Amino acid sequence: MRAARLIKMVLLLQSRPAMTAAELARELEVSERTVTRDAQALSEAGVPVYAERGRAGGYRLIGGYRTRLTGLARGEAEALFLSGVPGALREMGLEDAASAARLKVSAALLPSLRDASRTAAQRFHLDAPNWFREPETPELLPVVAEAVWDDRRVAARYRRGEEVVRELEPYGLVLKAGVWYLCARVARATGDGAFRVYRIDRFTAVEAGGERFERDGDFDLPAFWAERAGQFARSILRAEVVARLSADGVRRLPYAVDALSAREALEAAGAPDADGWVTVTLPVESEEVAHEQLRVLGPEVEVLAPTTLRERFARDAGRLAGLYGR
Repeated sequence: MRAARLIKMVLLLQSRPAMTAAELARELEVSERTVTRDAQALSEAGVPVYAERGRAGGYRLIGGYRTRLTGLARGEAEALFLSGVPGALREMGLEDAASAARLKVSAALLPSLRDASRTAAQRFHLDAPNWFREPETPELLPVVAEAVWDDRRVAARYRRGEEVVRELEPYGLVLKAGVWYLCARVARATGDGAFRVYRIDRFTAVEAGGERFERDGDFDLPAFWAERAGQFARSILRAEVVARLSADGVRRLPYAVDALSAREALEAAGAPDADGWVTVTLPVESEEVAHEQLRVLGPEVEVLAPTTLRERFARDAGRLAGLYGR
């Protein structure tokens, strides 16, 4: 633990002209007294750490000293490619690895380029969760993430109506709109060997074994996810709605319902009628969901079928007329 902290301290000092005890304490998450002791230990070990006293003082490396401990470990290199997703790194337990990797890269850069990580962070930030939704980290995510990185089989209990037990080969993690998913192959010992998708928050227990599995070299995580996501989106669209849309309704439809379904429905629609309205047949999840989605279009949509949904909108229109016609 202390050895790792001393290395991090050297890398910090190598990547900047000087740092105060308070700055080092904040970066290393220790007290200023510990920073003083660590600096003394480094000096005794032959690392030329120089302490300047006074208000503008601090610690610096002298004599152009550069450590050779800048080689990236595999975990650090892999985490570095995810460093644009700090929340995801933190939830998977990889924040320390990414921090160490960034320090090593910074230490290896020319002085004129050492602010690259800061300037990049000020120009790009990814905030994955949806609006108005407090993100929750699944308790078992770090265990699953470690198994994914290490290609280790896991024994898992999964809540799917009833609880099922599976031996899985975890291939990859996906963060979709603030929800974590695992793409895994079911081990033939407990299943059919097919690839499936699991929500991490539905695991009730995950235990990584000592046995590693051999990854399928043809497996492509982005392609697999895109295919399964498309299948899922289509599987839940079990009903149809026939509606007329004004020009403004056509423009706003992809923002009210599933964008792919809206695009396909509009492409299959005929020419506008004499009033400039377009009639579409739209796949929807259910009548209740369609009512919630389409009513945001207000007077830019007229539902023609099913009759029960049209009656819902007629009642809505009557209530609105009663409120605004007073």
